[in-house]
Amino acid sequence: MNLSKGLLILGLASMGTASGQSPASAPLVPGLDRHHPLTERQAGEVLMSELRCASCHEGMNRSGMKAAPELSRVGTRLRADYIRRFIADPASMHPGTTMPSLLSAESDEARRATSDSIAAYLLSLQEPSKPEVNFPPGDAAVGRESFHGIGCVACHSPRDPAGKELPGPGDVSLAHVPGKYRAQALAEFLLDPLKVRPSGRMPDMGLSKEEAASLASFLTIGQPEPPAESKPAAPEQVAAGKAAFKKLNCVACHQPEDPSQAAVQAGPALAKLNPMLGCLSDHPKTAPDFHLSKPQLDSIRTALKGQADPSSASDRIKMKLTQLNCIACHVRDDFGGVLPERDAFFHSSEAALGNEARIPPPLTLIGAKLRPEWLNRVLYDRERIRPYMQTRMPQFGESALEGLPALFAEVDHLGPVAAPKHVPPDPDEASDPDELSAQQRELRNRMRSGAQQLLGDTGLNCISCHNFNGTESPGMKGLDLMTSFQRLQPEWFERYMMNPSAYRPGIIMPNFWPDGKSVQPGILDGNADLQIRALWDTFSLGRSAKDPSGLRSPEIKLVVKDKPILRRGRSRVAGFRGIAVGFPGGMNYAFNAQNGAMSVLWKGEFVSVNWKSQGAGDFNPIGRPVSLAPDVAFLHLKDDKDPWPLMPVTSKEKPVNPDPLYPREHGYAFVGYAFDEAAIPTFSYRCGDVAIEDKSAPATTGSPNSLRRTLSFSAPKPDVLYFRALTGKIESESPTVFKTPEVRLSVSQGQPILRSSSGAGQELLIKLSIPQGSSSVTVDYVLLP
Repeated sequence: MNLSKGLLILGLASMGTASGQSPASAPLVPGLDRHHPLTERQAGEVLMSELRCASCHEGMNRSGMKAAPELSRVGTRLRADYIRRFIADPASMHPGTTMPSLLSAESDEARRATSDSIAAYLLSLQEPSKPEVNFPPGDAAVGRESFHGIGCVACHSPRDPAGKELPGPGDVSLAHVPGKYRAQALAEFLLDPLKVRPSGRMPDMGLSKEEAASLASFLTIGQPEPPAESKPAAPEQVAAGKAAFKKLNCVACHQPEDPSQAAVQAGPALAKLNPMLGCLSDHPKTAPDFHLSKPQLDSIRTALKGQADPSSASDRIKMKLTQLNCIACHVRDDFGGVLPERDAFFHSSEAALGNEARIPPPLTLIGAKLRPEWLNRVLYDRERIRPYMQTRMPQFGESALEGLPALFAEVDHLGPVAAPKHVPPDPDEASDPDELSAQQRELRNRMRSGAQQLLGDTGLNCISCHNFNGTESPGMKGLDLMTSFQRLQPEWFERYMMNPSAYRPGIIMPNFWPDGKSVQPGILDGNADLQIRALWDTFSLGRSAKDPSGLRSPEIKLVVKDKPILRRGRSRVAGFRGIAVGFPGGMNYAFNAQNGAMSVLWKGEFVSVNWKSQGAGDFNPIGRPVSLAPDVAFLHLKDDKDPWPLMPVTSKEKPVNPDPLYPREHGYAFVGYAFDEAAIPTFSYRCGDVAIEDKSAPATTGSPNSLRRTLSFSAPKPDVLYFRALTGKIESESPTVFKTPEVRLSVSQGQPILRSSSGAGQELLIKLSIPQGSSSVTVDYVLLP
């Protein structure tokens, strides 16, 4: 991003800071008040769409324009006093509203009389009595959990334990809600918001009646029910309100009665509009007053100058994702994503699957990734394949999303992948088996047999992390592999399988085909293309596919035989994202992918797995584990005395993590891992700008109880990193050799720093001067008898 565009975005992100206006009084469009990808003209077009400028001015683009709330039953939803006060001064009653002030030029007495009469008119529009939705009693505590867990905080301010809002950039405040809604009416609205607001700016979160009632209870806690209106308004007041509703041109946005009876008073057409007058003047008098901020006025004026220029499909995607605030949860290309201060509110029931199990997936190349029919099912039909992700995909409604799937398909493309030679036709081609040659049929059968082996516990063991054909994995409950053929486009699938972390940085799925070479050379002749195509063919079989080995009868005790074994899952020695690695000969270690630390070493048998627990069966070392150093492994410290930040510990007395972003806020980011030809994994992660590759294997010489760890660095410029190598009771045997009662450590280079630690007795830090480019350090561990 260039500097000028970055400054522009920052300027537009502060649209609520108008000169002479309270920040809360300016209309709020959440996506525009965050880091968005739009130019000033595009931001102005989005803002005009949200303010419904085209409802009064001919010649403006009406596509995707926000719809005004439905008012025919407003009196059954909202408190009468709120309606009166909101009409009199919308911005003060609901800061950030896109409803303009229409009575600014009137005296206080006239404003009160007009708002009272319009409220009387709207309250008279009640439909014949209908049975109310039967909601159960709401539980405010449950509602609080839902509010902070299902995704409400993507647009609305979270709240502290006392109920106080903690506003952030672009947050829509709900402080006005307790005084706005009648009892139970809020629950009814939350159950089906598109019924009242069809444009989807408040989307349908798929709530049950119980969830809606509890969420409403939380949002209105402590608010008493107001007394009922003593008597209906006089007919003359209702008539006056109806006349005022028409005179003030409310019918341009709202049609509470027969729309054919609404005569809209048109403002100047686009070609004749003066961008310095009317609604766009600095201080509107007789025109609707939106309380626009200076940056908002500037962006709209810029948009009016260039509105005739058609936007590209790519730009229309950016505008739509900003308009609907999809960018609060999803990344696309170089914009959007969960804000750091919101990260802690995104959860998963499968924590061991990492961020991919709790953060909504990226939308980069989504049109090339998903089949169009599946994308439509996700956007319109509540299709869901990640039940472990607690944040829900909202339903915005057809009018809000109109044209978006087609735009994705138009913009996102991948070139075709060359088909392997002598392979049966792709299942997408729906080939008739009778048309295959005998050689092709034989190969297809061999491919399907090979795919079953790859998927099972004697191959790549995909079922240790993924459900399969409706049967739960014995380990992590990742998305069902058999949905792949329904969801994904074949070109994307083949590219993704060749390098998962290129498409989902940080994903725990390893690269089984590094540099195009299979880590399973004994299956299908080790042909990477053939193996991946075999998996795709098997996924095309749907319910008729056979279960792979290990799906129904998993082992409890994992035994290392003639090659290394890797096991992912939750562990008491390596945290939620633990990875255990066992080698022939009995040397084993556990790596914590959450913070980049080699947590423990042990000798002997590998791990036992509790398959009924969370993650890949809660693995635990069978032998006696020797602790090395917990907490984040690499840091930039101010100096040699700067304390090492320790991982927060939760307990029954302190169940809330005080630092949910640890260790991300200290620069650590897990990238993934890959296997070499000997099935030895290399873990990739970062410390700030420094990329680190971490590979360990039994030493080829010396003690049989030794492990050599090679740390390879790639830095764009010279840097200094501190590596926390050991904690506990540590002795120095030489300038490069240190030991605890259980392990001896030697390091090839760096400046050792042995110092006391408040959390671990002593700690050994290795100060590393990292040169620009590539470098490496070796660390040798020997388990002591």
